[in-house]
Formats: sequence, C-alpha cells, structure tokens
Amino acid sequence: MPPTRQTGFKKPKDTKKTALRLLSYFGEYKAQLFAVVVCVILSSGANVYGTYMLKPIIDDYIVPLIGAENPALSGFLIKILLLLGAYIIGAFSAWLYNRIMVTISSGVLYTIRNQLFGKMQKLPIKYFDTHTHGDVMSRYTNDADAIRMMMSQSVPQLVSSLLTVVSVFIMMIILSPLLTILVIVMLFIIFGVISFVGKRSALFFKRQQNALGAVNGYVEEMTEGQKVVKVFCHEDKSKEKFSDINDALKNASSNANTFANILFPIMGNLSYLHYALTAMVGAALTIHSGNSDAGFFALTIGALTAFLQYTRSFSQPITQMSQQINAILNAMAGAERIFQVIDEKPEVDDGKATIARVVVEPDGRIIEVNHRTGRWAWKRFGKNGEIVFNEVKGKVEFRNVTFSYDGKKTILSDISLVAEPGKKIAFVGSTGAGKTTITNLINRFYDVPDGKITYDGIPINNIKKDDLRRSLGMVLQDTHLFTGTVMDNIRYGKLDATDEDCIEAAKIANAHWFITHLPNGYNTMLTADGENLSQGQRQLLAIARAAVEDPPALILDEATSSIDTRTEKLIEKGMDGLMKGRTVFVIAHRLSTVRNADMIIVLEHGKIIEQGSHDELIAKRGKYYQLYTGAFELD
Repeated sequence: MPPTRQTGFKKPKDTKKTALRLLSYFGEYKAQLFAVVVCVILSSGANVYGTYMLKPIIDDYIVPLIGAENPALSGFLIKILLLLGAYIIGAFSAWLYNRIMVTISSGVLYTIRNQLFGKMQKLPIKYFDTHTHGDVMSRYTNDADAIRMMMSQSVPQLVSSLLTVVSVFIMMIILSPLLTILVIVMLFIIFGVISFVGKRSALFFKRQQNALGAVNGYVEEMTEGQKVVKVFCHEDKSKEKFSDINDALKNASSNANTFANILFPIMGNLSYLHYALTAMVGAALTIHSGNSDAGFFALTIGALTAFLQYTRSFSQPITQMSQQINAILNAMAGAERIFQVIDEKPEVDDGKATIARVVVEPDGRIIEVNHRTGRWAWKRFGKNGEIVFNEVKGKVEFRNVTFSYDGKKTILSDISLVAEPGKKIAFVGSTGAGKTTITNLINRFYDVPDGKITYDGIPINNIKKDDLRRSLGMVLQDTHLFTGTVMDNIRYGKLDATDEDCIEAAKIANAHWFITHLPNGYNTMLTADGENLSQGQRQLLAIARAAVEDPPALILDEATSSIDTRTEKLIEKGMDGLMKGRTVFVIAHRLSTVRNADMIIVLEHGKIIEQGSHDELIAKRGKYYQLYTGAFELD
C-alpha cells in the first residue's frame, strides 16, 4: 500500500527566504510598485498635513477673527481649500494604490497558480499518495487567498500605518513634547491590556477551532453514513454524541468570544480616557500659555486641536499594524507551502523509446502513420542514429523485482513472472498482498530499485512514461468522470479521437445502448463525477475511455467489483472483444471473473505463492483452491 498521507498546516520555517522569493514575482511590476510607493507616501503625508493645518487655521484666523468688526476671510478660505485639497489628495492616493495593488496581486497569483498547476502535472503519483486531496487543494484556495490578501491589503496598509505613526509621532513632538510623553505612557498601558486579553483570547480561540473541527468532522461522518445510522437505529445515540461535541463548542466559543468582544470596548474606553486626559492637560497648558514665561509648556488652541486629532489617529494605525503583521506571517506560511510543491522533484523520465501507430507492409517494412490501425511499434534510435521500429507484442516480464514504498516495509519480494503477448494474467490475493503495486510498477508510477521490468524486451525505464502509459489502457475500480458531455469523457482517452472513434469504443464497451437512451445521447452533460449515471454506467464509460485509444495492453484493477451481475456480464462481453490479441492484467476479488485467465498468480505478503491456470490451481488444492471453494476468504 502507498505510504501514509501527510496533513496539517505548518508555520513558515524561513520567513525571510520566502519573502525574498515572493518578491521575485514582482519584477515585471516595477513601475506599478513605484506608483504604489508614491501614492502611499502621498496618502499618509496628506492626512498628516491636513490635520496639522488645523493649527494655523485656528491660531491665525479663527481666534483673531473672534470679535473682529471687519474680519478678513480671504486667507481663511485659502487655508480651508488647502485643508480640503490635502484630504482629497489623500483619499485619491489611497484609492489609487489599492487599485494598483489589486491588479498586481491578481497578476502575481496568476503566475503562481500556473506554476503550481504546471508542476503538479509533472509530479509523481507518490506525491499524491502521500498528501491528502484537501491539503493539495488548500494551496490553491486558502494559501493563495492569504497571499492575495497580503499583497492587496496587508502590505499597503502596513506601510501606510507605519508612515502615519512615524509622521504623527514627529508632529506630536513638534506640537507639544509634554503631551507626547503622556501619549507614550498611555500606549504602554493600552499594549499591556491588549497583551493580557489577547493571550487568553487566543487560548480559547484555539479550543474553539479544535471543537469546531470535531463538530464538522462528526457532521460529515454522520451525513455520509446516514443510511448505516438508520439501518442500525442509532439516531438517538448519534444525537447524544453530537450534543456533547456541540456543547464543548458552545463553551469554547462562548469563552473565546467573551474575551474577544470585551477587548474592543476596553480599547474604546481607554482611548476615550486617553483623549480626555490629553484634553484636560492640554487645556491647562493652553491656559498657562497666556503667561509670558510659559516656555516649554506653551500650547496654543490650534496646536491643542491638532494634537487631539493626532491622538485619535495614532492608536488606530498601531492596532492595524499588529493585525497586518499576523496576516503577513499567515501569507508567508501559505507561500512557503506553495513553494514546497513548486520545489518538489518532478517525475524523472529518462526513457527514449516512444510508441507509434504503424502499418506493416507486405515486405515486412514498418511505416509510422497518424490514423487508427490496430498495430503499434516501439520507435527507437539505432546504433548509427537511424530510426528503428519494433512491433509491440505486449510481452511484459518481471525479473526478481523487490519494492518498498517507504524503504522500510517490503511490499513485493523477489517477484518474477512473464506475461506472454495476448495472454490474460490475473492477480489474486488479500488486501495489501501487492496486486495493485504490480500494476503501479508496470505504469512506472513508481520506479523499481531492485530487479527489472521489461516490455517486449525493452527495460521500461528506457521507454518514455507518456508512451509507456499510452500502451496501457487502464480501468480502475474508482471511476472518475469529468464535467462535460459523455462524448468528452470518452474522448479523454484520446483527445484527437473522432466522434466515430468514440462511438465505436462505446460499442466495444457495451455502453452505446444506454448512452443512446440518455436525454441528449452522447451530448448529455455529466456533472459532479457523473452523479446522474449509475455505478455500472460510469464503469462502462471508463472502459470506453480506455478502448478509444485502442491500446496494445490493458490493466483492469477490480473494474467490475462495484457493479451488479447483469452489468458485469455486459462488461465482460465487451471486454472479450477489447482483450482479443492484447496482453491483459486483471486484479479481481471475484474469483469467478478470472476463471478464463491464461495465468492466475496468487500473492501473499508480497510473494508469489502459486501460479497457473484455473484448472491447474484447482488440481493443486492449495491456497487458490481454498479461496475458490470458500474454505478461505479474501480480506
């Protein structure tokens, strides 16, 4: 059996390295990034400047105009227009850099997804055997979305917030060093409260996520097993267990949200307290500034107004920075997971021999053609560089093959067998005996470290994998149909097949009759893995898909185990025509389906313990005899 799959989300191991690599994707967006930097500076600077403008407006115009008989409004209006202009520039710059970053992030993700998907097509089957489908899909969804959020929102906001905090802090010192000291003291208090509440909130949120995962897992399990639940009348037991799990989620969620919800009111009240204290101290300083010796403590009404406005806008960017840093770290973890896939070693293919459709002339010459002929040949280069054709016969030989998926547990041990051309070879044995592993090795899903496998005398390592697999039509127990028409799904076996080729393949597989009775025949749309078809119909389409390529050899991995007896007979009837003249490897739990095999190989613990025809093995009265007569059952 394939090695155990890996699950779980890991934190980034090297944030700096991942960040630098992610930055390499921005090379073609240098002009746009420069524009973003300029816009961020303009946005932050305009907002800070707009707030500072309150000081001269109040001190130079509003206060002197109070009680004046003929106030001069021209200068006042100019300052107001400057204030308005600053905020307009700030708002427009913010909109523009966000818009540009959305475009950049979309382009970068487009490139990353293309690289990721392209790399996945080159990965060996081993990778997908050791990683769950959900884990692979999460790299396209959760991880990619985290990167998008970081690029389009988190990074621009972080830079903007940092510039704002630095600028505001400088302006605070310029306006009133004394009030700035009060701001720093209050910030230490605020951060202390955030740290205290945040740690406890994080603890309960972790418990909530664990409980939520338990609820989701249980609901999924019960939904999929609903028939079993009802058959054994376990509804009440299921409800009791769900109630216990749901209660744990309720308690964890209640505690988590309690701490999360009280944080913002506390922060709000501390902000109001901070504002009030600043206003009171600032008012006292303003009153005291009427004295000629105010000096260090001097503060005008305009300066106090601007300072109070800075106070309100100072804590918010700091809070945003902490949030964006977490989002960036999350995105770095996602990027690292994506780069892990991109950096995976691709499937090694050092083969040079290819397969070609051919015709054989009366004089024995083999000529390559582009149309269906029913004859194939291996195409290789001779010693002098000339092209040499060897007709495909279908002889597959294992010589002392030993194999392990993980290098520890041996799955196949010293396997030697010969599949003669045009013969039907059946593998029988318990689960884990190594039946499917043999077919995996024939397809070169895994390479053989010890021993040799040859195909018509050619070591399969010397045959290009694509061509090797083209020569092996394969029908699996678990049928997968793609979204598209019935014709599209059959044509998946040979993308350049004509409609007539697909219909002929359907007739060979005995699928033509049921297809013509579908609402739109061969143009009937299939969705959700062919949920609108029966299991038997789906299996027939899978066989038609294998037949359309007209391969010289076939692998049937328990292809009839999930269908009824009547459909099985239809398939066997179609398969008899398809298997004629071809080497066929069959894996089956139903021993009745392998009676007519030319050779039956019995496997146990990765070793061949018996081989021969049905009659020969029955006569031996060994393991196969026990299996066939029911004295021993397959597990």
